Amino acid sequence: MKIATIIARVLLGLVFIVFGSNAFLHFLPMPPLPQGVAGEYLHAFFASGYVYVIGGLQVIGGLLLLIGRFVPLGLTILGAIIVNIWVFHILMAPEGLPPAIVITVLELFLVFRYRAAFAGLVRA
Repeated sequence: MKIATIIARVLLGLVFIVFGSNAFLHFLPMPPLPQGVAGEYLHAFFASGYVYVIGGLQVIGGLLLLIGRFVPLGLTILGAIIVNIWVFHILMAPEGLPPAIVITVLELFLVFRYRAAFAGLVRA
């Protein structure tokens, strides 16, 4: 189980470092913005500069997972981002749900493995 935890931690960390870095470095090609509400949302996301805040948080969370130090903090940061990914895809672009499911499974597995760090949040 320890090896599975390391694999999940590294995979999730790399995903968020790569996609978070792309907000700054633009090394992945950007497809055209979708039509409708999703396109309007993404346009505002880029025009306002909000994409840099989210990209920075993704890189920080991913680095915390890769380094292996403060993993619960990294999971907390990325958890909020994952919730927003779900909301976007459920409400505006359902075709992007499969990658969101994979990311969520990795996150939930790691939260379970580090559940002792989160015990204080759910204690009555």
